[in-house]
Amino acid sequence: MNVGSRIPLWIIALLAAICLCILAWTTFGFVVPFKHETGQTVLDAYFAGYDELTVGRMRRLLGENEIAGNLLRAMYAGPELVFPALLAMLLLLVLMRLRPSGSYFARPLSPAVIRLVYALPIIYGLADYGENISSLIAFGDSDWADKAAQLLPWMTRLKLASLAICLIVIVRFAIVRAMHREEGEQ
Repeated sequence: MNVGSRIPLWIIALLAAICLCILAWTTFGFVVPFKHETGQTVLDAYFAGYDELTVGRMRRLLGENEIAGNLLRAMYAGPELVFPALLAMLLLLVLMRLRPSGSYFARPLSPAVIRLVYALPIIYGLADYGENISSLIAFGDSDWADKAAQLLPWMTRLKLASLAICLIVIVRFAIVRAMHREEGEQ
């Protein structure tokens, strides 16, 4: 018996449900009210990324609207404090359950590639927390606000790239595992 098979599916399902609840809390408790208050979307909701000009516009908006600034800080002190860790844990458990192995272009996957696959959720979690910290600093009164504003778009790109790659890898290994199951039935 290997490690992946020891992870009960109900734990993964429970963690996925908790992540969905926290995502709903973020969306309906902070993102929607922020948009209602300002007419703008929170930068965390930009799935295609954004640039320093967008960060600058958001800094001006938050400087003019105290309610929006309070909403943003409350979002980072509330659901965004736990969501990256929970989603990273969910992604890691799914990968462990799928047990990445097999071959790629008729060559077995090296242990280094498998370790990199397991590192993807951790990279995502660290990048998401980095984005959150950069946002708090960039939209605050710190001396580091300008540096954080420059770093913020890059942290978002790293977060989204690692999440996308992780999801692609999960789908790939799920398909490979399903194919092997079908071959065993024949």
